[in-house]
Amino acid sequence: MMDINEIREYLPHRYPFLLVDRVVDLDVEGKRIRAYKNVSINEPFFNGHFPAHPIMPGVLIIEAMAQAAGILGFKMLDVKPADGTLYYFVG
Repeated sequence: MMDINEIREYLPHRYPFLLVDRVVDLDVEGKRIRAYKNVSINEPFFNGHFPAHPIMPGVLIIEAMAQAAGILGFKMLDVKPADGTLYYFVG
């Protein structure tokens, strides 16, 4: 439904902190989004978390969910973020 090029229009994040690679389901009326981050063993955070047992840090999982929620919010409002405008995600 949304590829990386469209996602980049909605999020200011870039590698390595752009944590949404693809949106496969977006329901504005139902307030739902399903998005993916393609995680490989080459991700920078795996070098130290943990070297013998690589695990994606929980805080990055939460950040990925926040980024997906940001996309959903903009889609629900039917707007794209303006350049230079700072948005905060709070709850």
